[in-house]
Amino acid sequence: MSSKINFYLLEFAINSILRERYKNLFITIVLTLLTFLLSSMFFITNSIKYELNATLDSLPQIIVQNSKAGRHYDIESSKLDEILTISGVSEAVSRVWGYYYFANADVYFTLIGVDEFEEQYKETLSNLTPKMDFTQDSMYVGKGVKEILNSSYYKEYFNFIKPDGSVKKVNIAGVFDSNTELESNDVIVMSKENLREIFELDESSATDIVVKVSNLNEIDTVALKIKQKLPETRVITNEELRVSYENLFNYKGGVFLALFIVSIFTFFIIIYDRASGLSSEAKREVGILKAIGWRVEDVLKEKFYESFIISFFAYFLGVSMAFAFVYLLQAPLLRDVFIGYTDLKPSFELPFVFDIQTLVLVFFLSVPIYIAAIIIPSWRVATLDADEVIR
Repeated sequence: MSSKINFYLLEFAINSILRERYKNLFITIVLTLLTFLLSSMFFITNSIKYELNATLDSLPQIIVQNSKAGRHYDIESSKLDEILTISGVSEAVSRVWGYYYFANADVYFTLIGVDEFEEQYKETLSNLTPKMDFTQDSMYVGKGVKEILNSSYYKEYFNFIKPDGSVKKVNIAGVFDSNTELESNDVIVMSKENLREIFELDESSATDIVVKVSNLNEIDTVALKIKQKLPETRVITNEELRVSYENLFNYKGGVFLALFIVSIFTFFIIIYDRASGLSSEAKREVGILKAIGWRVEDVLKEKFYESFIISFFAYFLGVSMAFAFVYLLQAPLLRDVFIGYTDLKPSFELPFVFDIQTLVLVFFLSVPIYIAAIIIPSWRVATLDADEVIR
């Protein structure tokens, strides 16, 4: 079969599609919706994985927590000196942080305390600390926090309610940005002194301790040494965090996959119906075409044009809709399958991630399959004698 485009056959294929417009319109709608659903899943997956990987790369190498009865408790700051004596440890910093529930907006903020003269464990905090005025009760907030506070008329300050019911007023000094929205969108950064007052945490305690190792290959070894020296603590490496996040993400992806299988099953029912054979009217058409001189090659080429126009139009339309749905509308409802409940923290925007492999994968999962479902039964009929097909 010649690879040169036959425009007469192409015109005939277009007219053939228009003659059965309602049936082809239904097939196009189904293919478009399935392509849209598949593309949206991949786009959301790519965006969240990009955010997660970028966020995990910025996490501490080792986190040391105090654990009692399986729960996370404050750790004594004096344990920091014990950790620094372990060979392989280059730095160790005690962290003061926690979650603050803002009932008015039904969201949780992540509060992080920093010290003016302390080495920061994260690049975002290292860039932000020099801008802060530690002589005043002020804080820097992420974009998502700022939007929520503005909607609640907290434009210049915010009143934190302490455990004893009293109020701590902290001024909003500015908004900070980060490489990833998952890292900073729900974050509030202030001095450790203010944060200790809000959480009523005494000077001898910290939330946890982060450890930096000079040799990346010795992270697990150093973690084991810390566990042996401080057996009452829980030691978490960044690789363990990565595995935990990936397991959670894969579980959520599996929930969506179960929903998607139902849809893809519908698609293959249509494909099976088309591949099982042509209708009597379609067979008669092929017989007439052969009777007036069409070759098998011409019949297959016309059917190829016809199926390619339908499937590629559905693919293009479905992918375009998925781009708009995910990156312009931020995938309402669908992304919650992966992220979770949006009222637990300020929502973040899905970053645009262009992955050519995803587009190619979606293409081969839709267009060639449909073309094959049309070409195979057409070939079976076209190889028969014209009079046999017409009868």
